[in-house]
Amino acid sequence: MERVISGIRPTGNLHLGNYFGAVKSFVKMQDEYDCMFFIADWHSLTTHPKPENIRRSAKTILAEYLACGIDPEKAPIYIQSDVKQVLELYLYFNMNAYLGELERVTSFKEKVRKQPDNVNAGLLTYPTLMAADILMHKADKVPVGKDQEQNMEMARLFARRFNRIYEVEYFKEPQSFHYTAEAVKVPGLDGSGKMGKSEGNCIYLCDDEATIRKKVMRAVTDAGPTEPNQEKPEPIKNLFTFLELVSGKEAYDYYNEQYNTMQIRYGDLKKQLAADINAFCAPIREKIQTYSADDEYLQRVARLGAERASESAEKTLREVRQIIGFR
Repeated sequence: MERVISGIRPTGNLHLGNYFGAVKSFVKMQDEYDCMFFIADWHSLTTHPKPENIRRSAKTILAEYLACGIDPEKAPIYIQSDVKQVLELYLYFNMNAYLGELERVTSFKEKVRKQPDNVNAGLLTYPTLMAADILMHKADKVPVGKDQEQNMEMARLFARRFNRIYEVEYFKEPQSFHYTAEAVKVPGLDGSGKMGKSEGNCIYLCDDEATIRKKVMRAVTDAGPTEPNQEKPEPIKNLFTFLELVSGKEAYDYYNEQYNTMQIRYGDLKKQLAADINAFCAPIREKIQTYSADDEYLQRVARLGAERASESAEKTLREVRQIIGFR
C-alpha cells in the first residue's frame, strides 16, 4: 500500500479552506493509503511563537483533525517535535544543500520581502526540513497545494542527490498529488481568490452560528447584474463557490437562475449561505469542543502517533547512518 504523508503548521484553527482543500480528502485517503499526518510545530518556530501558543495550537489542530473524521487507528497523527530522528536527517540534508539553491526558493524570497527583520536560517532551510519530514517515512505521495510544489521538487532533488553522492538507490522520489482530479480552492469572504489565515478572510470550523452569520453577511458583493446571463465577477463567483460546497445543487441552481434573470437579492443568498455553512460546521464544532476538553485522550493519540512515527523514522535513520559511514 502506498504511503501518504502530510503536515500542517499549528498557526491557528482550521478553516473551511483547510477542510475542503485537504482535510476532507485526508478522511477518505485513510481508507485507501497508508497515511501519516503530523503537526509541524518545528516549522512554526520561524515566526518565533510564544511557548504557550505552540502548545495550545498543537492541541487545537489535533482536536480539529479528529473532529473532522481522521481516525488515529487508521492514520497516526503525531506532533513533529515528538519524532526527534527528523532533526538528524534534516542535518544530513543541510550538509548537501547549497546556499544559492535555497535562496532561489520562491517561498523564501516572499518571506524575506514580507518580514525583512526576521530572515532566519529556519526560513532558508525550510525545504530541507520538509524533505526530512517526507523522506524519513519513505512517502510515495504528498498532498500539497501549488504554493508548496517548489518545496516538493526540492525534496525530490535532495533524494536524488543523496542517492548520487553515496552511490545508492535508497530514497524514492515522492510525488505531489491531489486526491480528487482537481484541488478545491475555497475563496475568501473578502472577494479574494483564496481563504487564508493571514488574509483574515476565513470561516473557521469552530466559529459559532452568530460569528458565521456576521462574517457571511459582510462578504463582498457588487450592485448586481446589469444584463441577463452576464459573467459573474470574482466576488460573486466566490459566493457561488460556497453554495456549491455547502448548499447543494438545488440552492445553487435557484440563485444562479436569479442571477441570470437579474432578480438576485444578495441579502437572501447570504442568509441561505450562512444557514448552510452553520449546518455544515455545527457537528464538527461540537466534536471539536468534546475533543478539546479531553486532554488525556489527546495526549494518548499524540503519544501513540509519535511511537508509530518514531519506529518508522528510526529504521530509516539506522540505514542512512550506515550508508553515510556512521556506526
